[in-house]
This record gives sequence, structure tokens and C-alpha cells, in this order.
Amino acid sequence: MKIESLLEDLHSDDPARVEAAAARLAEEAGSVVPTLLRGVAGAQRTAELEPVMRALRHIGPPAFDAVVAAWGRKEVSDWHAGRFLGVFDERSADQYAALAADPDHSTSHKGFRGLVRLRVDSEAGLRALVDTYARGRLIPYTAADYARLTHDSFRARLRSLRRDPSASPRSRRGAMAALVAGGGADALDDRDRAAIERLIHVKIPHETPRLPSTTLSGWWMAVPGASYEGVFEALDLHDRRPVTVAAGVEAVESRDIRVPRPDGAGPRAGRAFVTPELDGWRLVFGPFDLLVGEPWDGMIETVERVSVHCGHAQFFFLDDAGGSDIWIVAENGRVIRQYAAESDPEWEGDPLPWETLAVDDEDFDPEYDDVPPNAGTTGARSACAYLSVDPGEVGPDTQVRGHGWLAVTAPGVGHGAFPGMLRI
Repeated sequence: MKIESLLEDLHSDDPARVEAAAARLAEEAGSVVPTLLRGVAGAQRTAELEPVMRALRHIGPPAFDAVVAAWGRKEVSDWHAGRFLGVFDERSADQYAALAADPDHSTSHKGFRGLVRLRVDSEAGLRALVDTYARGRLIPYTAADYARLTHDSFRARLRSLRRDPSASPRSRRGAMAALVAGGGADALDDRDRAAIERLIHVKIPHETPRLPSTTLSGWWMAVPGASYEGVFEALDLHDRRPVTVAAGVEAVESRDIRVPRPDGAGPRAGRAFVTPELDGWRLVFGPFDLLVGEPWDGMIETVERVSVHCGHAQFFFLDDAGGSDIWIVAENGRVIRQYAAESDPEWEGDPLPWETLAVDDEDFDPEYDDVPPNAGTTGARSACAYLSVDPGEVGPDTQVRGHGWLAVTAPGVGHGAFPGMLRI
């Protein structure tokens, strides 16, 4: 059998020749597939793999097994395996499910990716989803994609498994996690939602807070702990609920959603996290575009508005890639001090008592340095520690009072509409 001629037949305009070549390749899969894989071992571009990928697709399940076996023996690289395992059709649905159930993260990722591509909602796929979420630890993002894709068809079976007394505790936990991953808290029944709320209240007093990193980029606000309640009205936040810091941080780092409307998708909605009181201050994190809006004018308007409701407000914005470094302080609706650096730094307002002025810096040279008299020397990463709280220094030694709040940026949406799990 000449493999080259059969591969050429797969390009034929004659359906009969294509079918005959595919059948012959499938009959000899045991010897054909290893030969095909060896022939492209050094290929570096997807285009070089296309003839082999076409042959594997026609051969089907036997080729799938051969690729997985070669990958396991390291005869096929991860890159090659990813390309080859992306070509099979519905005949290999259960094989994709078997990969998805594998404890190895990379293997599981490729399996769920195949299930998502094929849009398969089989019993094997459901079991793979439950087993993966039952294991916990690092979940492939493709598992979350699959949970969302199949939520409508799997929801009833997952709820049933969640309440099945004959199922193992591990399976029931996996079913609960898969429900939340696919449909958010609204996918759970009242009993499970109440259990989660109790667990949150148990966790809160014993938590050591860890806030989002400001490395590369980030933004946040700070308001006094005594008057923080005003931030909910000022930022138009809705449906606030107690939350652990871990869950709050993960929530604001998750994707936004489109608010459903009878005539289709409506505006976007996200979640905002208001921290517990940290050394006397509450910090606010969330989606910049939904809470602040346009970069410069939005920052000024937002910090002034929040200061009207809270008496005092601080705004911090960092973008290391873009070179932005900004901090703003407002009281009773008016900015009293701001620092903004993108190329050359600029200052407005009178210096605050803790600031080191540029003219007082030991490196200042009056002959060459021309700066305004109100010029300070401190950027946002340092200023935040003087003004309120440095997020990067929050930890075991921070004095914590109360609990954090998770709120929604749009009315009538609720927390259950956001798919995905949050670490409590």
C-alpha cells in the first residue's frame, strides 16, 4: 500500500475515491498512523501537518487512539498532539471525554477542548465534568467552557446527582461545582445556596486578606472605614452580599456578563468588591470601564462623586506598560491633590504633609531641574501607604474589622447570573 497515493486520493473531487482511500487508511491504521506521525516529526508549521491531519480525520477513532499513545510515549510533542487532536469528529466524542477525565491538566484540557468544539453533551462528557470538578485543584479553562456550553442540558442531571444518596460525597461535590461553573449560584437549589452562605460566614473571621496585585497594572479606590457605606450609592452598586476576601478578589478578576433582555443581550454587568476595613480604610476593586468609564475625566468625576457620599475618597491607577501612574485625593466633592505621570509628571493642589517635595530631594539640582514648587516625588505605589493602605502590604499584620461586600454594577441582575466558581 502506497500511503502517498492514498493521501492524494483524499484531495480528489471524486467522492468514491475519497471514500475508498479513507476506508483503506482505516483498515491499515495500525501501521499507517505511526508512519504518518513519523513523517512530520520535525514539522514546525500547521500547514506542513495538513495532509496528515486530513488523513487522521478520515481514519477516525483508531487514529485518535494512536495519536494519544504516541503522545504518551513522547513520540509526539505537545504542540503536534494539540494540532492532531483538534481534527477528529463526533465518532471520537467518547475518546475526547476520556481525555477530559484524565487527572493530567494538559490532557484534560485537550479533551474538553474537543468536547466544546463538537458541542457534545453525552453522559461520558457529564461524568468527565463531574470528575474534574470533584478533583478540584487546577481546573482547565476548557472545562469551564464546557460547563457553560452544556449547562442547560446537564443542569437537571447534575441537580439529581447532587441529591442522590447513593452517589459518593466526591461526586456530589463535583456536581455542585459543575453547576456553579456552568450557571452560577442561580443553578443551585435553596438548600445549597444557604449552605454556601453559612460557609462564607464561618470563613470570614479566620481569613488572612490578600488583595489583587498591582504589578503591571491595576486600579482601586480607598474610603474611610467609618463612612464607607456611601460608596454603594456613589458607584450605583446593587445587591451587596457578605463575602470572603478570596472570593471577592476572584470575582472582580472574572469576566463580565451581558444582562439578558427579552429582545436579546442587553448592557454589560460586572461585580465590585468592597474590602473589610483594613487599618481603618475600605478599598474598592472592580471593572474599570463599568465603575469609572473614560480614563482621565472618569477618574476625576468618580473620585469627586464618591467623596461627596463618603466625605473623603482616594483613587489610584497604575499601568506599567503604558507608563501611567496616578493618584487623586478628593474631599467633599472636590479634588484637593493629584499626581499624574505618563511622560512628564504633573501635580495639582497643595502638597500633603507627608510628601517630600522635589526641591527638597537630595538629588535636586536648582541649576538643571526646573519643577513647580508644589511638585512631589512620590508615585501611587508609595503614596497609597501614606494616604491609606498599600494593597501589596495587606496581610497577617493588618488590622481587619468587619467583612467584605460583593456587589453588582447593574440592577436586577443578581449574583447568580455570573457563571464560574469562586474560592471561598
